[in-house]
Amino acid sequence: MAVCLGAFMLLVDVTIVMVALPDLTEDLALSFTGAQWLLDGYALALAALLLAAGSFADHAGRRKVYLWGLAAFALASLACGLAPSGGLLVGARVLQGVAAAAMMATTLALLSATYQGRRRGIAFGVWGGVNGAAAAIAPVLGGLLTEHLHWRAIFLVNLPISLVAAWLTLRNVEESRLPGGARLDWAGMLTFTVAAGALTYGLIESGQHGWAAARTLVPLAVAVVAFCVFLVAETRGANPMLDLRLFAGRSFGGIMAGAGLLMPAAFACLAFTSLWLQRDLGLGPVMAGLALSPMAATSLVVSVASARLFPGLSPRAALGGGLLLIGAGAFLQGLLDAHSGWTALTAGLVVSGLGVGLAVPALNSAAMAYAPHERAGMAAGTVNTVRQLGYALGVAVLGLLYQGDETGYAALNGVYRAGGVIGVAAGVLVLVAVVPVARAARTP
Repeated sequence: MAVCLGAFMLLVDVTIVMVALPDLTEDLALSFTGAQWLLDGYALALAALLLAAGSFADHAGRRKVYLWGLAAFALASLACGLAPSGGLLVGARVLQGVAAAAMMATTLALLSATYQGRRRGIAFGVWGGVNGAAAAIAPVLGGLLTEHLHWRAIFLVNLPISLVAAWLTLRNVEESRLPGGARLDWAGMLTFTVAAGALTYGLIESGQHGWAAARTLVPLAVAVVAFCVFLVAETRGANPMLDLRLFAGRSFGGIMAGAGLLMPAAFACLAFTSLWLQRDLGLGPVMAGLALSPMAATSLVVSVASARLFPGLSPRAALGGGLLLIGAGAFLQGLLDAHSGWTALTAGLVVSGLGVGLAVPALNSAAMAYAPHERAGMAAGTVNTVRQLGYALGVAVLGLLYQGDETGYAALNGVYRAGGVIGVAAGVLVLVAVVPVARAARTP
């Protein structure tokens, strides 16, 4: 319960801001770029520090890092709720993401250390259900808090949840850490963080200042240099944060590409949909949240039922087929016209939800099936890192289309058509690049 509460809270905060964006940006006079940073600041910090936080927690103690993450998350949430300006709110969101990385990096490790045998399987099942519930409830919860209280409530609600999670952790969770004293990969941590942050910054700034501006070119150049240094550091380091030999076979690389492209195809589009629902159609936050909920609700049902409905479905087929469904759903959502209401999105959201319900649960099992046993934890951490980074970059890239097109339904059509292309291309890539697990270097 302690670990699941923290996981629920940090995952809800990835998307809860979406339905509050119109009220929030009007209150604080935030630009479109500022609104993008409210989403990306959190997701980017979470993605950039996830592997580093996991490596640090293995040495410093997972329970300790989880508790420090909870405390930092509560303080950052308080800062978000009290922020008097857009700049301070974005800064507090980044701090939330840093704390969320510490929490997400330790949740599965703490469950694995706390439970054994059949109870461990049950614990992982509950954790997976909490992940699905967080995605399903976030838009509606954000709408209820924004419409009936205030947008600041979406952050302040984290304070009592953090206190309960910390109390339960102190009472019920024992400390665990890896034996030995292997050194941390500081070079890998720093260069990966700089590369991810600079790339996202450059993409977002290009929408406002153009591709030839120094505010675009300089961070993009920094990202390229930092990424090259990261590759060198991980190749030559004695204890790399990310063992690049995982990518020696095409299958693991194909799975990671699918994980990264899933997020812009399925989730990054929703931020711009919320703007259209509220600014163009005039829906309130609660109705906007309900309009977005079919995808999350469908994905939750499918993810729970898929093991019984499709017992022989391989992770490769689930991931590839799920991505194709996500792409098809995005194309359906990109058929809006000037007379479309919010119900025009429902069919596409349901189809995308079918794909998400198949693909997301298959990601970790697929990655670990194609990774050596001793690198299973690193493979799972890499999947989550790539997913969050894909979301951050997706918001940045799709924001260029939304900002550069006409307002209203035409802009949203462009975003969803791009999402459809990404989803279909990713599905084909996975099905072609990932060999059946029986033919892989190792089997699960």
